[in-house]
Amino acid sequence: CAVKAAHVLSEIAKNEEMKKPCIEADLVLTLIPLLESTDQEMLLHAGRAIGRICYDNRNLQEELVKVGVIPSLVRILTDYAESEPLVHVALLALYNLADLDSAKEALSMTKIAEQLVKQLRRAESHERLEIVFEVLQVLAENDALKVQLVDAGVPEVLSGILLRLQGSSQAEDTCIVKAASDLIVSLLLGGKKGNTTGQVHKESTSRITVLILARRENSQSKDSLNSEFASFFSITVFLTSLTCLLPPLSSDGNCLRMFQLGVIHQLLDLLEKHIQSRDTSVQQAALSALQNLAIPVVSKVQMLEEGVAERIEALLRSESPPVQFKLLGTLRMLADGQADAAEILGQDPQLLSRLVQWCSVSDHSGICREANRLLASILHHNRSQEVVKAIQAAQGVKHLVSMTISEHAAMQNEALNALAIASAIDLETLEESFKESQLVQSLHKLLRDDNTSPEVKYSSMGLLCRLLNSGDLRQEIEEDKIKDTLEQLCSHSNANVVKEAITTLQVLRGET
Repeated sequence: CAVKAAHVLSEIAKNEEMKKPCIEADLVLTLIPLLESTDQEMLLHAGRAIGRICYDNRNLQEELVKVGVIPSLVRILTDYAESEPLVHVALLALYNLADLDSAKEALSMTKIAEQLVKQLRRAESHERLEIVFEVLQVLAENDALKVQLVDAGVPEVLSGILLRLQGSSQAEDTCIVKAASDLIVSLLLGGKKGNTTGQVHKESTSRITVLILARRENSQSKDSLNSEFASFFSITVFLTSLTCLLPPLSSDGNCLRMFQLGVIHQLLDLLEKHIQSRDTSVQQAALSALQNLAIPVVSKVQMLEEGVAERIEALLRSESPPVQFKLLGTLRMLADGQADAAEILGQDPQLLSRLVQWCSVSDHSGICREANRLLASILHHNRSQEVVKAIQAAQGVKHLVSMTISEHAAMQNEALNALAIASAIDLETLEESFKESQLVQSLHKLLRDDNTSPEVKYSSMGLLCRLLNSGDLRQEIEEDKIKDTLEQLCSHSNANVVKEAITTLQVLRGET
């Protein structure tokens, strides 16, 4: 009798006009205890009735959570995981309630994550996958639940679904790929306070990325990825960079772990195969990942030993400005603090030629800026006379002189320090270029300008000290009356500027 009554109520509640009388009669509270029944038919009708009556009624939904409906719904998923109708009712109810903070809190006290993983693995239809995805997406908004979902293995299951659907051109599969990709990003990105859930599961991203990278070739039947899977793969590569970039995940050990898992060469294989592709999203994402992997010193050494620099340079064939920009940033990161890397890059005529070309690109200011910064980085970290000669031969020096009067103080300093180091290595080679590009006059302008930062003034004087070792350049310095400017700087408000001005004057006067 009770089962039939619940069935009748579930049918009545389909009618919008009948919901109000059901609410006024307190039928919802009467139905709640029925969710503890072991009769599957009773559970089905009671669940449907409650769901239909409470749909789009926030007050009633809050009341449901208060009286303990959440544990009952999770119990249904647990005890009747293979009953399609009951699972459907429970998932719909959870989706409607999960938006409530109180519901999320209640769910965090249950084993909902494990049950949703089971349902993901069992789901055979697009409809079932979609409703589980919808529940997961809402739950992923909660930090505590997000950690539970990751620990339960949701990202790994999602990656398996993506691998299964890659290459499909069906619209339904495309929707699933997009939803699963969004979910992986939601689950592995940070919480409300900027913390990353990766703090709890820093191996998860690595496992997912390597899983997809390693299996992509085995399951790929065409020469190129279709656009849907390529879009997801870009996200996957982004997650690789997330693992290595965001603190506290940027440890040397974690990046080395990525090497051990084979991520680096998989990324490089991917780059080489997509060099001529019109869709540059994969190239950009892979370069971002490589750039972040090159941050720790131990990673730079490993990348050099494995020939990463040479393989990345193959991308010089690309005519895509976004890819060029990423390429330059990746190589600059690799050269940072590494004399060996600077020497390899600084003696590559093809790279230097392209760099000099990019240094004067007017319609892509970002590329121009990055090209100049890479050239400066190579000189700064280099210790070889051959590299100085190579950059001089490629006509790159004049661009670095121009960079000293950039509108960005950081770039000015990079150029000044690079030229100072290069001058210490081989001033004789650079002398003519310095005279032709009027370096002395540019330095004097920086020292006279009140708007020049103290750091740039300091670096300018450091370079001047190096230039004084050249007879011709010393003559230019004396003729330009820089001595007067240096004397004025001896009363500058910045102590470091004062100290360097005194030192430079001593060198100029031959006192040291």
